Amino acid sequence: MPQHEKDMLTTWQPSGWRKASAGLAAAEQLAQAGEQVGVPKTRAFVAVKRVGAYIGLKAGDMMLLDTLGAFTQAQDWEEGQRPIVWASNAYLMEQTGFSLSALKRHARRLAEIGVISFQDSPNGKRWGRRDAEGRIVEAYGFDLSPLSARVEEFEELHAELKAERELCQRLKRQITVARRMIRARIEAAVSSALRGPWTQFTGLFEELLDRLPRRHEASEQLARLLGWFKELQERVEAAYLKAIEVVQPVENTPETREQVSEKTQEMNPREVISDPHILITNQLNPVTRNSSENEEVAAVVPNAQPEDQVDRELEEWVAEVRKKRAALDLPTVMQACPEFAAWARNMGGFLKDWGDLHRVAGQLRPMIGVSEHAWNVAQDRLGKQVATAALALVFEKHCAGEVSSPGGYLRGMVEKAGAGELHLERSFYGRLSGQAA
Repeated sequence: MPQHEKDMLTTWQPSGWRKASAGLAAAEQLAQAGEQVGVPKTRAFVAVKRVGAYIGLKAGDMMLLDTLGAFTQAQDWEEGQRPIVWASNAYLMEQTGFSLSALKRHARRLAEIGVISFQDSPNGKRWGRRDAEGRIVEAYGFDLSPLSARVEEFEELHAELKAERELCQRLKRQITVARRMIRARIEAAVSSALRGPWTQFTGLFEELLDRLPRRHEASEQLARLLGWFKELQERVEAAYLKAIEVVQPVENTPETREQVSEKTQEMNPREVISDPHILITNQLNPVTRNSSENEEVAAVVPNAQPEDQVDRELEEWVAEVRKKRAALDLPTVMQACPEFAAWARNMGGFLKDWGDLHRVAGQLRPMIGVSEHAWNVAQDRLGKQVATAALALVFEKHCAGEVSSPGGYLRGMVEKAGAGELHLERSFYGRLSGQAA
């Protein structure tokens, strides 16, 4: 257990009947901080509801929180006061429709996330009393003071999430424009039987389309995708203009224009191959290739250079682009591993970068039985970023029942990395494809 969690447990000891945890200890510290500030109840509940889903609250949690909030009064949220609710389990079950086990589960999650705290009496009973002015004099039960302490945090997080959503919408609109331009150019070139590397472009285009997030997305991921789409758009545009320049001089004669028109009508655009082998000829006849080479038809342009010379630069660019795309990014890891992401956010809050995720991964490691030694070895041999991504994948597979020995699985990944056989990006993108299916 990390030192800061040990410190929290030593500063807060429960009454003896509730199992202690770092989350409950942190919730009590938040409750103490919330007592020192005065926040209107409406502001506190609006703030938490706006970010509830992001910090890990479920619909049932919010229902219970609303029910508890209804018991509090305005003066309970003033500075120096604590909004404590001592409603019985029977009454809360009646109001929410929960079973006793579900009620306890939702209450525990609210406390572990740091939204409420448990103010326990010595015998574990809930009770309280108010003075003549309606102020709480003494009470034991559910303490909502952590909401007061976290109002500003939730409001800042909401502002960040709102800005993120707006940025994502802008990026998605720009990606849509680039997609349409690329598709239109490729289809126009193929339908006109223009010479060019349209098959390579189509393959890259389809790869980018597969990378588009189906559910949740982050601006970092979308910005990277937009950069790739724009780079591909520039390449397609340049190839299209070059092909047009080559064809235009030939189209000046009626005979050539007629040949092009006839050939365009005969050819099926779906069968046009974009990286043809060129013959030096003065006639615009298609070149038929052997079926074993998986190519059927290629347009021939007068005075064209050999394809290996024309496409060498393109192939180098394609290899470089694919190499860049193999690198994992934080949004991809979080999106491909939703269970790990939920736990990570519950423990670490808003995760800004790999450093935050690495810290939380170290805290989640004991939950799945990965030894500290195995974790240290993974970090030494893989590096902190790759080790964090590997642990996230192991955590997700263990939660899904796909891995029974997380420690052994992680060691196996380290061994694969040593042999050059570890391809984490394939596993992550494979899980994303499975989610979208």
